[in-house]
Amino acid sequence: MITKEQALQIINEHVANKNIVKHMLATEALMGGVYDELKREGKSDEALGGTKEEWMMAGLLHDGDYCEEVPLEKQGIQISEWVKAKAVPAGRQGFELPENVAYAMAAHNWHGTGKEPKTLMD
Repeated sequence: MITKEQALQIINEHVANKNIVKHMLATEALMGGVYDELKREGKSDEALGGTKEEWMMAGLLHDGDYCEEVPLEKQGIQISEWVKAKAVPAGRQGFELPENVAYAMAAHNWHGTGKEPKTLMD
């Protein structure tokens, strides 16, 4: 899976607004805390829709394509495409984005993407 450092590289290339970056970092931390609380309540990874690392990555990247250049219906989807584009040119390892993380980010803007939330992570 993509590392935090790799994710931040993509974020820094595409997100000019530093307040959005702060929001994304805060959401990463919050997603980890929510995951921990739900696990304490006895929820399984399957019920949660992913692992703690996946929840946190979805939180970190979720608004990585929130900008004027990306139309509303692509916000939440374009970020996954940018991650995939980083992996392809040089056969880079580590830029893989799990499908459940990509879906959670698309579901964050489900009114625009049509991807309705299915799991607790979404």
